[in-house]
Amino acid sequence: MAIEIERKFLVTGDDWRTLAIGTVYRQGYIVSGNGRTVRVRIAGDQGYLTIKGSAIGISRSEYEYAIPVSDAAEMLDALCDRPQIEKTRYKIPYDGLIWEVDEFSGENQGLILAEVELSSPDQPVSIPAWIGQEVSHDIRYFNSNLAKLPFSSWRS
Repeated sequence: MAIEIERKFLVTGDDWRTLAIGTVYRQGYIVSGNGRTVRVRIAGDQGYLTIKGSAIGISRSEYEYAIPVSDAAEMLDALCDRPQIEKTRYKIPYDGLIWEVDEFSGENQGLILAEVELSSPDQPVSIPAWIGQEVSHDIRYFNSNLAKLPFSSWRS
């Protein structure tokens, strides 16, 4: 079984911006409920289909498959709920790990999150200076939930 173990944080400041070049992502959800999701994503010029199980702490099962970008575009247009997730992802190496900083646009404009994937839930992590509050256990920050209740609606 493929397991994703991930911690998620808010990002503070702009110091991270010079550390990587971003890739534009568009993703949507075919199914999302009871903690499980089936997601379609276009990242740059590659398409993916991803199935995720319910989270147990910061871990959950994840299966991801490359698919033709034309198929991913068709699925996003015809099968996925709205709104969709639009973001630019920056992959930043730091102290032996890769931090993925997501700068959201569209309905989630103004939200910037960082994720780091781990090999075990108790793996020690050195935190970069531009990392703020941890939100790993706040389900509002799951992309599948941001598609249902976008960040822009939190302010009202």
